[in-house]
Amino acid sequence: MAKQSIFGRISTLVKANINALLDSAEDPQKMLDQLVRDYTNSIADAEAAIAETIGNLRLLERDHQEDVQAAAEWGNKALAASRKADELRQAGNTADADKFDNLAKIALQRQISEENEAKAVEPTIASQTEVVAKLKDGLNGMKQKLEQLKSKRSELLARAKTAEAQNKVHDAVKSIDVLDPTSELGRFEDKVRRQEALAAGKQELAASSLDAQFESLEDVGELTEVEARLAALKTGGAPAQAAIDAPSAPYTP
Repeated sequence: MAKQSIFGRISTLVKANINALLDSAEDPQKMLDQLVRDYTNSIADAEAAIAETIGNLRLLERDHQEDVQAAAEWGNKALAASRKADELRQAGNTADADKFDNLAKIALQRQISEENEAKAVEPTIASQTEVVAKLKDGLNGMKQKLEQLKSKRSELLARAKTAEAQNKVHDAVKSIDVLDPTSELGRFEDKVRRQEALAAGKQELAASSLDAQFESLEDVGELTEVEARLAALKTGGAPAQAAIDAPSAPYTP
């Protein structure tokens, strides 16, 4: 029964559709790992069972060969006894001739028995030979499936790592999206804009204050000139502007 279950497992595993199993699996990597373990263990069990089957087949073949050889030997003994009986009968020794004829008959009976045993085991040898051939093919198929599983596992792991790397890159890009106001970069950019606006406001305010200072200086200048002209009028002199506008006296050396 144990061997039958192993042989059935070989057939099931060889016929298994790996892609269909992976499609239906919640975690393909775990399923692949489990399948690799199952196949490895099943191959070891199958090799032991097949080795035992081959051993039994070789015993049957050996027994068959021994039966064939024994049948041939009994045939030779029957022939020898028959010839001896003929010689004795020709010599007039009928009693001894009959004795050797009886021995020949016994040898022939043993020959027939050995031949029957050899013939009886031949169908079993033929069927076992066919079974062993199929088992060897199934074992080779399992080994090929195992290599396919390992290859699929490597491919799946590589794809998983690639997908993981792509997701990390995508997440990293998303985290620094300049258009995302909630991102750190967006908040930093907003802070910079506010600082720039503050600096511009201070600059504008400073410029406005400087213009006012220069305007006050011009007002002071005008008041000073007014005071000077007023003083000139009080002393009976000409206004300062008139003095400025009057032509200069010719220079006399």
